[in-house]
Amino acid sequence: LKPPSMLKRCSASILSFKPFLRRAHAQVRAMSTEEKPSLPAEYKVPKVWEYKEMGGQFGGTNRPYAGAWGEDKPLPKGEHGLQLYSMGTPNGVKVTIMLEELVELFPDFEYDAWLISISGPQFESGFQAVNPNSKIPAMMDYSDAAKPVRVFESGAILMYLADKFDKDGVFLPKEYPLRAEVQSWLMWQMGSAPFIGGGFGHFYSYAPVKIEYAIDRYTMETKRLIDVLDKHLGSGGPYVCGEQYTIADMAIWPWIGWLVLGKLYGAAEFLQVEEYKHVVAWAKKIAERPAVVRGRMVNRPFGEKSEQLHNRHARGDFETKTQDKIEAAEAGK
Repeated sequence: LKPPSMLKRCSASILSFKPFLRRAHAQVRAMSTEEKPSLPAEYKVPKVWEYKEMGGQFGGTNRPYAGAWGEDKPLPKGEHGLQLYSMGTPNGVKVTIMLEELVELFPDFEYDAWLISISGPQFESGFQAVNPNSKIPAMMDYSDAAKPVRVFESGAILMYLADKFDKDGVFLPKEYPLRAEVQSWLMWQMGSAPFIGGGFGHFYSYAPVKIEYAIDRYTMETKRLIDVLDKHLGSGGPYVCGEQYTIADMAIWPWIGWLVLGKLYGAAEFLQVEEYKHVVAWAKKIAERPAVVRGRMVNRPFGEKSEQLHNRHARGDFETKTQDKIEAAEAGK
């Protein structure tokens, strides 16, 4: 125990420190309430936020609440055990690349893929039952009719497909430490995607107004993320986890690979992607894989008609069911 004299000195020190703490707290409060410029200039942050349509490309489909609010409509179902409901955005392409890699690996592997436009159908009751978060991609596995399995979130679908079908660990190694490395880079991509898509992509390409601060903020983070990958590939490679091509590559490529190849947001020059030589080489290498070429086409409703396969049900669909051939056949009737 401290002697009484020491306790008195400690108490006096604490009391003398209180005015400093009060001044410091006052300064923090002043900084937090200090008026900052607004954009637009007349905007004032309200005490309670209220929803209003924001405009922009996706402003009409975003809501601050969950649940189905679109048409009460069931999802289509094909003849195969696996039913994918998606669109050929980067998150959707992650999964269709993996599915097409499994098609290459196993002669009897098949799946159905249905185009779900993100302009509203993702909020219909059928899709919302598969993914309560109303985001593509989502998948149902009816391989065991008595125990159907729903899987949503692209990373979860990649791991599910690898665990169920890739018994030899071709795309997701079975042994540590390589398995942990693949999982870590997969989670890195899942965590970084919102900065690239919802941040950089939104404010650079989709927002109804150009906001310098927002574009600068997310450009800086996007370039940092590309640089993380570039330095990592430069120290190993040729793939994200060394010599083995894995689901980590499949997850990262549709985002960063597309960016550096000029396929996303038209931002390659703006981001000076040529600086990232290791990433560019990696992106080009993966783009040449046949399964990647096909995976990019599945559920794709934009771009060249010959590269659009809206719905995929069989291996031969890439030769006969692309949008250019469908439209030509309809025109000839």
